[in-house]
Amino acid sequence: MLEKTYEPHEIEQRIYKDWEDSGAFKCNRKADAESYCIVIPPPNVTGSLHMGHALNNTIQDVLIRFERMRGKDVLWQPGMDHAGIATQMVVERQLMENQEPNRRTLGREEFVRRVWQWKEESGGVIINQLRRLGASCDWSRERFTMDEGLSRAVLHVFVQLYKEGLIYKDKRLVNWDPKLLTAISDLEVQQVETKGHLWHLKYPIKGEEGRFIVVATTRPETMLGDTGIAVHPEDERYRDLVGRTAILPLVGRELPIVADDYADPEQGSGAVKMTPAHDFNDFEVGRRHDLEVINIFDEHAAVNENAPEAYQGLDRFEARKRVVADLEEQGYLDHIEDHENTIPYGDRSNDIIEPWLTDQWYVDAKTLAIPAIEAVEKGDTVFVPRNWEKTYFEWMRNIQPWCISRQLWWGHQIPAWYGPDGEIFVEESEKAARAAAKTHYGRDEDLVRDEDVLDTWFSSALWPFSTLGWPDQTAELARYYKTDVLVTGFDIIFFWVARMMMMGLHFMKDEDGTPEVPFHTVYIHALVRDEKGQKMSKSKGNIIDPLELIEDYGADALRFTLAAMAAQGRDIKLAKTRVEGYRNFATKLWNAARFCQMKGCELDPGLDVAGVQHTINRWIAGETERTAATVSRAIEAHKYNEAAGALYHFVWHIFCDWYVELIKPLLDGEDETAKRETRAVAAWALDQILLLMHPFMPFITEELWNQLSGPGATRSTSLMLASWPDHNGLQNADADEEIAWLIEVISQIRSVRAEMNVPAGTKAPIVIVGANENTVARIDAWQGELTRLARLASIEVGKNVPDGSVQIVLGEAVIALPLAGIIDVAAEIERLTKELGKVGDEIAKLDAKLSNDGFISRAPEHVVEEQRTRKADAEERRERINEAFNRLKGAA
Repeated sequence: MLEKTYEPHEIEQRIYKDWEDSGAFKCNRKADAESYCIVIPPPNVTGSLHMGHALNNTIQDVLIRFERMRGKDVLWQPGMDHAGIATQMVVERQLMENQEPNRRTLGREEFVRRVWQWKEESGGVIINQLRRLGASCDWSRERFTMDEGLSRAVLHVFVQLYKEGLIYKDKRLVNWDPKLLTAISDLEVQQVETKGHLWHLKYPIKGEEGRFIVVATTRPETMLGDTGIAVHPEDERYRDLVGRTAILPLVGRELPIVADDYADPEQGSGAVKMTPAHDFNDFEVGRRHDLEVINIFDEHAAVNENAPEAYQGLDRFEARKRVVADLEEQGYLDHIEDHENTIPYGDRSNDIIEPWLTDQWYVDAKTLAIPAIEAVEKGDTVFVPRNWEKTYFEWMRNIQPWCISRQLWWGHQIPAWYGPDGEIFVEESEKAARAAAKTHYGRDEDLVRDEDVLDTWFSSALWPFSTLGWPDQTAELARYYKTDVLVTGFDIIFFWVARMMMMGLHFMKDEDGTPEVPFHTVYIHALVRDEKGQKMSKSKGNIIDPLELIEDYGADALRFTLAAMAAQGRDIKLAKTRVEGYRNFATKLWNAARFCQMKGCELDPGLDVAGVQHTINRWIAGETERTAATVSRAIEAHKYNEAAGALYHFVWHIFCDWYVELIKPLLDGEDETAKRETRAVAAWALDQILLLMHPFMPFITEELWNQLSGPGATRSTSLMLASWPDHNGLQNADADEEIAWLIEVISQIRSVRAEMNVPAGTKAPIVIVGANENTVARIDAWQGELTRLARLASIEVGKNVPDGSVQIVLGEAVIALPLAGIIDVAAEIERLTKELGKVGDEIAKLDAKLSNDGFISRAPEHVVEEQRTRKADAEERRERINEAFNRLKGAA
């Protein structure tokens, strides 16, 4: 017998262990089945489960469990990312806390050994946290971006791309972190709005005494590296200056004045100082006009020897103060104004990032992007929702060279060796590099390996095929590539999705040699925000920990909440009350299952569901078929909220609220044939619920599945390996119509009773007027249920509506509730009149607020949305009060 209360923490870890021990998550269980594969977005080895992970992996697990139950050979490929900067920082911090030598003192080999040691002892916490969520990955195939196989794939790709001319070394601007002393990706840069200043500087025009051109800058210290000035070609103010030169104050360098569309006549003075070595836009303008590139900072962002001696060695911010003071003293500072500025910070170091000119390794992303763009244009890969394709195209069509080198020690060391004259030898091993060098020089020469490592995203870009064994042509690669659906967030479409597309199409071919995409569908899920719609952050103190929610309400409740709120293109506003509500939903299912068990509802192997006789049983069979089809279509269309909504409605309302209530007389009655059929159908319907609910709530459904088997029998398989419901021919129009009529009658009477303030314990009579023969027959058939569930004193079929009755029109008939002796009609009219006045005042206040442009423009978005919701709720309440008021007026 089921326990009286459902306690998720008592069953979830036990069930998960049973699944894993039984090998239920493993692929290749059905050799002749159609394959289905999802690769997990590899979490950082340093990471802990956050709400984005919870949503992302819930959706993946819904798909994986759904397709597994549909009979496919499913592989959910798990693994972790080595997270170069994050992991190196963790270990460096650990060395500092333990008062051990720093990494430079330890040396590269020993430091990397210490990182591996940390990974084995402390890394990968998130993997067990994913188990808590219920993720049914094939953990036996877990990969790591630094494991031996994936490292071999990385070397192979780098060498091949280099030899094809698609990887090269170049001197360009990068996001430089002066604290970590490495280039970082755009994704690792946080843009922070800051109140600062705009300095307007006067640059003298050469050969024209007393004439200046004024430029505005947020970084006056970089003027030491200026090599030009840009103005718009159609700006009349400067037309005569194009082609001439200005003199750089404090330095004396001549600056060519060039015409370029980048200069905006409406911004500042319309003239822009060009510092190609320290601004990404200036760098591109400089390339177009062949401007000199002068780097004035060293790796620590201190002024170097390329600036005048007075500023050398100064920190960039100290240099700013000195430069401004000197400009003012010499009369070159026009004025200063307050200015809101966006400052780039490193997300790991929290230091201001410097655009810095340095030698780095690059991928020719523009060339690799061409087939990746075409694949989406042709529909080989589809984004869901489709609007994200526009974002993908915009990024890909304006793609820049991809900087792939990082000045770290933890990561894939670049397989490049330098000869004594700087010649570069790129090979998969040192032995091969030495052989290439010997061929080049005609003798053995000492080689020095490049110290940099590859950007973490480089190895992640190979994830869909490297995890399946590539570059070896493994059975798994042949069976599961291309993979099916990629589930990810919009913020890494460019950093990860696009790069997987580029690498997959370049290295993977189908049987005919045609380039093959890594996945046919990319599902982009939304952000999980707090209940007010604000982004979660430590600084706001509004982070919701998924593990706490699992501890308090169970993994099933969290999973169902996230799925139920995962509408395409709409961010999730998560409140703990929603999770609590779905925990109550799980409890409702548990209680319904316990009731059925107590009433002897057991599976009957001989049951022919299509041939059941009783109307209520024919009805629930049809509702089950409809729900199974709705849920299947919704999951296939990635409308997880619609699938969850259909399940919630079916379980709570159709099965628990109506079916279970309506079969109680049959289960307690004397008709053994009807009782036997109803017990079997109830057990069957409950079984179908467990099957349909399993992808969303795997733990409670598995527990009920195991405990609700037939008499003296056990299940032949785990629920997660059972077959997905696929019914046909169970719907019965007559049964649907009759039960729909019954539900509507009871619901309408209950609604009127609530509107009229009829005490819950009071039983009221009804008179049905104008009923046809069919309706009279239904009243006779369901009189007991109507009386019990609508709390009626009597049911009478009459010709006239009694005085003082509230009327309900239903089909051809009128249901009259004579309430004159049950409630004080006049007092109720007075109460409702006051309620109408109150709700009218509330709507007027909300209207005034929402029509105030000042409020709409200044108030936070979530506050405005809250007011709109309050207004909609108030209008709905007014409508209900008006309906009740009009009914009472008719009865008065």
